[in-house]
Amino acid sequence: MEKHIVGATAGRDRLIHVRFSDLTTKVVDVAPLLSGPAFAILRDDDRAFRALHVDPVLRTVCWPGELDLAPETLAALPDVGVSA
Repeated sequence: MEKHIVGATAGRDRLIHVRFSDLTTKVVDVAPLLSGPAFAILRDDDRAFRALHVDPVLRTVCWPGELDLAPETLAALPDVGVSA
């Protein structure tokens, strides 16, 4: 069964507390994924990073400007084991 994102909250630094469709949760550090010019705003601007939301159609974490991270990418990241 494919995991989808059903909830997400931005935390400190570039941490996201993610809740998956299989009811698992984890805190992931997405900083390593934010390379390249498309993600510069999310790397450099805390306010922009905190504007994340879960898109009801894509069912993943998205930001304004058509930026998103695939649910399978987030699922593959290790749980950093700290509070977001």
